[in-house]
Amino acid sequence: QVQLVESGGGLVQAGGSLRLSCAASGRTFSDSTMGWFRQAPGKEREFVAGISWTGGRTAYTDSVKGRFTISRDNAKNTVYLQMDSLNPEDTAVYYCAARWGTIVTGTDRYVYWGQGTQVVVSS
Repeated sequence: QVQLVESGGGLVQAGGSLRLSCAASGRTFSDSTMGWFRQAPGKEREFVAGISWTGGRTAYTDSVKGRFTISRDNAKNTVYLQMDSLNPEDTAVYYCAARWGTIVTGTDRYVYWGQGTQVVVSS
């Protein structure tokens, strides 16, 4: 079992920044691949970013490349999502998720999920 708890969401103006955190406990976190996903109202949950268990590989969806950065600190069992240059289209509930294997984008490939943290970007 892995428990994931997201934090750091909130209300921010367009152009601003937020840093999301996902704290993990339970099964070994340091060998897990981690992903950040988001779900906007009326839309399907989508992949945002992923990071390998070493942190050496990352992946991003095209709409956030150059603005978001995923990172992890295995000593703290935490994965982060630094979000810069936010725009209203980034408004969504953001989830972190864990799997064992390569970085993939499909939600059905991730085993454990957090409860989500709301991000609202005002124009």
